[in-house]
Amino acid sequence: MAFSPPLSIESLFALRTHGIKLGLDTIQRLLVRLNHPQLQFVTLHIGGTNGKGSTAAITASILQAAGYRVGLYTSPHLIDFRERIRVQGRWIPEDRVFALMERIQSIVPTDVTPTFFEFTTAMAFQYFAEEQVEVAVVEVGMGGRFDATNVVDPMGVVITNVGLDHEAYLGQTLADIAYEKAGIVKPHVPLIAGPMDEDAWNVVQKKVLETQSPGFHCGVDFSVLPDKTRGFHYQGLSHVFEGLSCALDGAHQWNNAGCALALLEIGMTQGLQISEEAIRTGLSSVAWEGRLETIFSDPRILLDGAHNPAAAQALARFLRDTCCGQWPRKIILGVSMMKDKDHSGFLKTLVPLAEHVLLIGMDSARGATAQMLFDEIHADSLRDVAGSVSCVSGPGEALVLARDLAGPQDRICFTGSLFLVGSIKNLVGTPESVLAQE
Repeated sequence: MAFSPPLSIESLFALRTHGIKLGLDTIQRLLVRLNHPQLQFVTLHIGGTNGKGSTAAITASILQAAGYRVGLYTSPHLIDFRERIRVQGRWIPEDRVFALMERIQSIVPTDVTPTFFEFTTAMAFQYFAEEQVEVAVVEVGMGGRFDATNVVDPMGVVITNVGLDHEAYLGQTLADIAYEKAGIVKPHVPLIAGPMDEDAWNVVQKKVLETQSPGFHCGVDFSVLPDKTRGFHYQGLSHVFEGLSCALDGAHQWNNAGCALALLEIGMTQGLQISEEAIRTGLSSVAWEGRLETIFSDPRILLDGAHNPAAAQALARFLRDTCCGQWPRKIILGVSMMKDKDHSGFLKTLVPLAEHVLLIGMDSARGATAQMLFDEIHADSLRDVAGSVSCVSGPGEALVLARDLAGPQDRICFTGSLFLVGSIKNLVGTPESVLAQE
């Protein structure tokens, strides 16, 4: 049966029913018929378990500050599909989305049924080619070896870190997951690796040796150190930058910035022109939604897309540094998660920090119910170390309740899923009388 073309954003999303299909055959066939748009610009390819989106955003911001025309492809989006595909920081226009839908559906082979991610990846590369971007910063969707983005011919690649996530697709151990993520390493293409477990690094290093690719490891070949001003110093491959500051909150972003800077140093050896001024400007102006993003003050409402134990630890460090021990400030935590995530590992890190915990049911077949999360807290005896724990029906109710519980100096943090982050971001500013009726 011939491929049924998407005629609207809704029908594009309907391609999700085709599931996740690991492999490169379909995307390669699409790109052949589009005349290889992914080869019409320089590409920097960024993977990893956590921080790859932030690293991509930092890289793109610095390149723009250096005067390049930059494409940025990331996933998932928070509110609007168009967030995924940007040129010069601007979302792809809606009319271009529809034009590209028609263009791509017209070239899909009759015996091929692309997944949502395969279709949108082809769309992004075609858009970047049409917009004549000079450099595209491309975030891996999941894993690396069989990810649809792994058809690029990159100038350099990054693996930010390796942690347990997407085990059903990538494997049950850090070594298994590292093997999949190391699949983005190409022969003779330099690799930048962030901090990672020794087992994971051994796997990545083996791939580097097999492909004869230069490999540079954070903490060995370059380093990021805090300074007295709550900023950081970068001791790089050949450059040193002191007193840097990043607009993204959280000390964990310094390692992401370090990976971005090392990647750009690789680019500089291959012709990219990037000044220290551009680096400082790009770091200080970068924005990345849903990652320690403040969307309201008095009380401060914080959104963070952490959804695995390693990301929960980074979020917990930030909350301890900015909230805990600062009387009378308290934390109200709102959590929603997908069924296939490590609920226990995530919750045991964050729940003990909160005065109130709101467990939010997700309106999705893939989402965990509030009761599932409540049972996990009970099983781990976390109620003994936490404040009150409540189950709420959805993000609207959670937002109203959190605001009722919080004083002006308190912190409200919604986390556990980018779907929750997007929902809350969309709701802020909606009258509470409307939210209460949801």
